[in-house]
Amino acid sequence: MEPGSDDFLPPPECPVFEPSWAEFRDPLGYIAKIRPIAEKSGICKIRPPADWQPPFAVEVDNFRFTPRIQRLNELEAQTRVKLNYLDQIAKFWEIQGSSLKIPNVERRILDLYSLSKIVVEEGGYEAICKDRRWARVAQRLNYPPGKNIGSLLRSHYERIVYPYEMYQSGANLVQCNTRPFDNEEKDKEYKPHSIPLRQSVQPSKFNSYGRRAKRLQPDIESYVCRMCSRGDEDDKLLLCDGCDDNYHIFCLLPPLPEIPKGVWRCPKCVMAECKRPPEAFGFEQATREYTLQSFGEMADSFKADYFNMPVHMVPTELVEKEFWRLVNSIEEDVTVEYGADIHSKEFGSGFPVSDSKRHLTPEEEEYATSGWNLNVMPVLEQSVLCHINADISGMKVPWLYVGMVFSAFCWHIEDHWSYSINYLHWGEPKTWYGVPSLAAEHLEEVMKKLTPELFDSQPDLLHQLVTLMNPNTLMSHGVPVVRTNQCAGEFVITFPRAYHSGFNQGYNFAEAVNFCTADWLPAGRQCIEHYRRLRRYCVFSHEELICKMAACPEKLDLNLAAAVHKEMFIMVQEERRLRKALLEKGVTEAEREAFELLPDDERQCIKCKTTCFLSALACYDCPDGLVCLSHINDLCKCSSSRQYLRYRYTLDELPAMLHKLKVRAESFDTWANKVRVALEVEDGRKRSLEELRALESEARERRFPNSELLQRLKNCLSEAEACVSRALGLVSGQEAGPHRVAGLQMTLAELRAFLDQMNNLPCAMHQIGDVKGILEQVEVYQAEAREALASLPSSPGLLQSLLERGQQLGVEVPEAQQLQRQVEQAQWLDEVKRTLAPSARRGTLAVMRGLLVAGASVAPSPAVDKARAELQELLTIAERWEEKAHLCLEARQKHPPATLEAIIREAENIPVHLPNIQALKEALAKARAWIADVDEIQNGDHYPCLDDLEGLVAVGRDLPVGLEELRQLELQVLTAHSWREKASKTFLKKNSCYTLLEVLCPCADAGSDSTKRSRWMEKELGLYKSDTELLGLSAQDLRDPGSVIVAFKEGEQKEKEGILQLRRTNSAKPSPLASSTTASSATSICVCGQVPAGVGALQCDLCQDWFHGRCVSVPRLLSSPRPNPTSSPLLAWWEWDTKFLCPLCMRSRRPRLETILALLVALQRLPVRLPEGEALQCLTERAISWQGRARQALASEDVTALLGRLAELRQRLQTEPRPEEPSTCPSAPASDPLGEGSGKNMPKVQGLLENGDSMTNSEKAALEEGSGKRDLEMLSSLLPQLSGPALELPEATRAPLEELMMEGDLLEVTLDENHSIWQLLQAGQSPDLERIRTLLELEKAERHGSRARGRALERRRRRKVDRGGEGDDPAREELEPKRVRSSGPEAEEAQEEEELEEETGGEGPPTSLPTTGSPSTQENQNGLEPAPEATSGPLAPFSTLTPQLHLPSPPQPPQQQL
Repeated sequence: MEPGSDDFLPPPECPVFEPSWAEFRDPLGYIAKIRPIAEKSGICKIRPPADWQPPFAVEVDNFRFTPRIQRLNELEAQTRVKLNYLDQIAKFWEIQGSSLKIPNVERRILDLYSLSKIVVEEGGYEAICKDRRWARVAQRLNYPPGKNIGSLLRSHYERIVYPYEMYQSGANLVQCNTRPFDNEEKDKEYKPHSIPLRQSVQPSKFNSYGRRAKRLQPDIESYVCRMCSRGDEDDKLLLCDGCDDNYHIFCLLPPLPEIPKGVWRCPKCVMAECKRPPEAFGFEQATREYTLQSFGEMADSFKADYFNMPVHMVPTELVEKEFWRLVNSIEEDVTVEYGADIHSKEFGSGFPVSDSKRHLTPEEEEYATSGWNLNVMPVLEQSVLCHINADISGMKVPWLYVGMVFSAFCWHIEDHWSYSINYLHWGEPKTWYGVPSLAAEHLEEVMKKLTPELFDSQPDLLHQLVTLMNPNTLMSHGVPVVRTNQCAGEFVITFPRAYHSGFNQGYNFAEAVNFCTADWLPAGRQCIEHYRRLRRYCVFSHEELICKMAACPEKLDLNLAAAVHKEMFIMVQEERRLRKALLEKGVTEAEREAFELLPDDERQCIKCKTTCFLSALACYDCPDGLVCLSHINDLCKCSSSRQYLRYRYTLDELPAMLHKLKVRAESFDTWANKVRVALEVEDGRKRSLEELRALESEARERRFPNSELLQRLKNCLSEAEACVSRALGLVSGQEAGPHRVAGLQMTLAELRAFLDQMNNLPCAMHQIGDVKGILEQVEVYQAEAREALASLPSSPGLLQSLLERGQQLGVEVPEAQQLQRQVEQAQWLDEVKRTLAPSARRGTLAVMRGLLVAGASVAPSPAVDKARAELQELLTIAERWEEKAHLCLEARQKHPPATLEAIIREAENIPVHLPNIQALKEALAKARAWIADVDEIQNGDHYPCLDDLEGLVAVGRDLPVGLEELRQLELQVLTAHSWREKASKTFLKKNSCYTLLEVLCPCADAGSDSTKRSRWMEKELGLYKSDTELLGLSAQDLRDPGSVIVAFKEGEQKEKEGILQLRRTNSAKPSPLASSTTASSATSICVCGQVPAGVGALQCDLCQDWFHGRCVSVPRLLSSPRPNPTSSPLLAWWEWDTKFLCPLCMRSRRPRLETILALLVALQRLPVRLPEGEALQCLTERAISWQGRARQALASEDVTALLGRLAELRQRLQTEPRPEEPSTCPSAPASDPLGEGSGKNMPKVQGLLENGDSMTNSEKAALEEGSGKRDLEMLSSLLPQLSGPALELPEATRAPLEELMMEGDLLEVTLDENHSIWQLLQAGQSPDLERIRTLLELEKAERHGSRARGRALERRRRRKVDRGGEGDDPAREELEPKRVRSSGPEAEEAQEEEELEEETGGEGPPTSLPTTGSPSTQENQNGLEPAPEATSGPLAPFSTLTPQLHLPSPPQPPQQQL
């Protein structure tokens, strides 16, 4: 697809307008506004506001149409002339028996029409040949010189064109080649277009050509040669298929060698056929019906295939150039289809239409009533066409256009030279070309000049919309042409008699309609005259339209009325002239005729085809026709007496109609004259507001145009009404006085200007007097204010009263502002004076800052400046002291009271309230009170209590004052806390649920088992916190030593009574060891909350209650003492450690009395009283008192005798050798050093024990495990041999000892006398075998768990060694806690045991608490710093334990068997 050699040059762009929303609301008004500019181009484009997007209202599914077929090269006028010429040549050679073949010259087809035309213009064939000007012919055909093309053109002309031209001129005797194309194989064979045969405007039919067989007809006379008039040689006669004439083949010029085959025509018929004029050209209708979808698919497919790219990517410039190339081509036949002139009444408009067919949405309703809706615009009030009743298709009713690429609309002007408007609903652009109305005749002349052949046969060719001409061709002949691309959503407007044409860039949908405005009327009248000359039918009667509008002038727009009046006047004058000519002809008859009721074809002039309305001439004898009065001589040949006038109005009625129009048109002038006189006060009288309003109402009622005069009237009314309103507001403001709304006052200058404005208005207003009165008052006030300001300093009262009077005026006077400044100065200075007065209350910093800020807004003066400087200095000093006080309050290093007193003393001289100074003063007062409290406590009768000291320390630390006494108090409190912590470590067990004070005080509620047990459980759970509740002391009582002592003594007695009651209660409970235990409500409950039952239950020796052995700490038999390594402990069973006290009775570690005395010595050095210290003193006194009574009881005669016998028995057991034990006992050698072989083994064992440090942990564990296992087995095997009692205790002796024993067990102190009494009581009764068995079983279970933990620990140690000695890692050692790193192997083993318990989940028997047995064990467990050699672990060998009895024992009877 190559473009032609002459590329198309686009014409300049037409004007494009983009109205605002305000302009867009009046369509015809906006078009009138842009007409002076747009009319010069003929067409223009309008882009609506972006938000104006009407919905597409066509029912797509029901829209079906049949398009027109357009062959592009038949549309262009010059191309069509060439095609018609080629058809005639082709027909000529076809008659001659040959087919036309068009030669190619220089690779392009030879333009035979241009060649023929240029030859004629150059003088003809003979003249060119004579002057040898064929090279010039080639040059005019745009062939390059120097290639001998002229000779080639001459050859082609002679061979193809010249014979045809000769026939056309009537020269029949020219020699020509009857087979001119036989040797031209490369020439292109021409196929005739037969344009007239394909048009919708059907041409007249040709006569069918006959066949040659007619020479055999019987009419012999007809067989005569027309050339020689002879009938001989009939075999050489040739019969014409057109006219049946005969010719000898040798008589023809040139002669034929033989009779030709096929159709043959004689030279006469050939000339007649070639000279036949062409038929009228028109468009052919397609045979297929389309929907919008099917047409769009066809159109898009055609464009995409033609340009070989997507339709939306084809540039508009490329389509435009290709369109004009195809239009100008005679060798490329491209056919497209165009859905043009589709009636919207039948198929539906693209705009929403208000009718009863369907309901419209609010949005559709808005667009349905819009003036830009093409269904609405022709019938707008300012439009002329709204006065035509008929729906003129294409003019009042829009037409629809469905286009595809290259589909075109040819050069034309609208009917009656009206406006047209086209809206592109959607699709690809539509390219437009326009010529202004001033160049319309020039365009017609150029087209007639370039293609006279078309206009000769079709004079109104440009009215048929079937002819294009290249814009470049028109522009080259001086015709101004513009172009534009109309995109979707844009309007294109064509102006009256503006020629326009164009084509579509692709598939789109457009809608167009005509409209006429007042300025069109002269053009419409000229168009009727133009149509009359062309004898073209009218669409409507122009005269009828003018008369219909003139009949109702009050309904006309003013501009339209003026235009109609001018047209009506011309029309009436012309009608007078024509009727006068008719009268002169002698026609006197006349009839009134309502022409508007006749069909148009019954009132058309038979001469010029115009539609008659005002008048027509008819004949009685020739009723079938009539003529307009311009052609009265063309009606008929009848006499004038038989002719008559048919008229619509008489000559008298027409002036009346004209007068009404004049009144309507001149009503504006009358009104305008009134308004002009009123506004310019030409008669010297100002009109009232009511009169001006009446003039405005008249303009509105008569719908006068919005002229400049009307706008002046509206502006004058608005200004006058505003002045009246302002004057009323000014007067009412004076009446309102101080209650007037702020911000409504006007200045004095504004008041004078306002008065001048009211005087200058051409309107009489009685409010002018009120305004003058106000101005006079203001001037009087101004004089008084100036006098007061000149005599300053005046009294503040006078100034204030003047100021208030000025405020009541409602006008801002300059002097009032000066008065206001003076009053503000006086008020501010007075406020400063009151604030800084010595007798006044001190102001805050905020008040000072507020005064400074207010002073900044006060007008400056010397007094104000001085006061502001003083205030600023005072504020600076106050802020400095405030900052210093803030630093003292917030500083980490506290200042002594003397420093703070100095700061406060200095700040007191500043007359400002300083919050930080006040806070510092309050802190200093609190410090003095705190020092007084300290002196009172320190100088009292007793040492101060720790709680009081702690409270004082807490208060002193919070004070921002440096206190020397605070450090002393903190040291005293710290010393007291250190003593309490030391005492707690001495008394309290690990993780004890008791406080130190509870342990030191007697248990007053010991008699209540449930209360005691519940409180112990609460303490275990952390719920019970009271220290002194059991003593019944308040916090104030604890401060009195006497109260503490009395309460302690009372608590001792309550505790003793309570434990006796508890013992009786618990003794009554059934024993868990009994086989026939029955359910009872008084059943023992263990600390675990369960009922102890069966083997493993132990009874407390103090409270007589029962517990699970696994839930409490129990004594260990293997830790029982023995006299020496060679003695047998198994026989002195009363010395075995079987004493059991439950955790409810044994609340502390029970240190020895010597340790307690050391704590009391340290307590004496404390200058602080502690409740725990006084309780410890009471406990010590109670212990010493009990010890004295115990020693007295042990020293009695009866008890001394019993102890002597017990000592003798122990001595005999030590000296007697132990009987041999069964050989089956593996522990005998280790247990009895006097047995066989013991002498050899004992040193070894002792050496092992002495060198234990050199043994490994596994060796130690193995040794201890073996020894302990043997001791337990030995004890278990000898239990059946135990019997008793060893002594006989009389009841008189037993009862006091048991009471002493009970009181000693209540003491939280370890005393040797307690143990001695317990052994004596044990020897006086039978051995408790059940308890011994229970203790053995518990110890076995504990040792089994210990062995499991030991093996697990050993495995962990081995794993550590296998991992490469992780314990030696310095980084790991650094991360370990200090207590682990500094505690040696024992701590490491303890840590490993804890880790093992975490790994095993705490399985095995519970870890036992410290035993409650021998004094040595208790002392070792409860001492402050127990010696290593005094500690006996749970796995210590039985043979290493030593007895600690200090009393001699009497000899025992020999017959007693133990």
